[in-house]
Amino acid sequence: MSRVGLVVVSHSAGLAAGVVEVAAQMAPDVTAVAAGGTADGGIGTDFDAVSAAIAQADGGAGVVVLYDLGSARMVAEMAVETADDARLADGPLVEGAVAAAVAAQGGADVAEVAHAAENAAGVPGSTAPVENAAGSTAPEAEVPVAGTRPAEVTVTLTNEIGLHARPAAVVARAMTGFDAVVTVHFKDAAVDGRSVLALMALGARGGDQVRVSAVGPQAEEALRTFQELAEGNFGE
Repeated sequence: MSRVGLVVVSHSAGLAAGVVEVAAQMAPDVTAVAAGGTADGGIGTDFDAVSAAIAQADGGAGVVVLYDLGSARMVAEMAVETADDARLADGPLVEGAVAAAVAAQGGADVAEVAHAAENAAGVPGSTAPVENAAGSTAPEAEVPVAGTRPAEVTVTLTNEIGLHARPAAVVARAMTGFDAVVTVHFKDAAVDGRSVLALMALGARGGDQVRVSAVGPQAEEALRTFQELAEGNFGE
């Protein structure tokens, strides 16, 4: 399966590499390439380096390019204009890269991956609706579909760090694969189970209990998968 690639443009080679490293932890099958610093190793951006990174990241499904600040946007924009299938995402660099990587891992197209990156800054850790990677919205509480009631389970998190970083990404990727709206409840918050950033924002740690509810044709399968992931400590 060909997935959308990512390019991270930064004035700092170290910063770009670090963001790519984090994104890779969230989406192991997504090609993410760093394009940071100038050709001589200084602080700045380089058009040729960004263009080469776009070509490297493109596996056939297109590329989404993120940038940090200032002239990085201008250089990234010029490189995108000369590429065949690349799109600039105006979102927060770290959060945007994480959200975009998870969306790409789930098979989202270029527009959806860019949308995930651009909306990453608005992901709350509250009961407000949360946009998922594909751009749809999970409600604060599920509305019964066709007269059905939401199915739900209560899960105890047994891994030490709970729903943070990699575990949250594992959950988000898994829930994206089901035809169901999955909501994870913790304390007074309820968030979209397909949003890695929203799951992380819950702050649920090892030993905490979360309530997971779902509606849709594959609600039961989604809940069962969530339980199995938690029982397996999310692969840790």
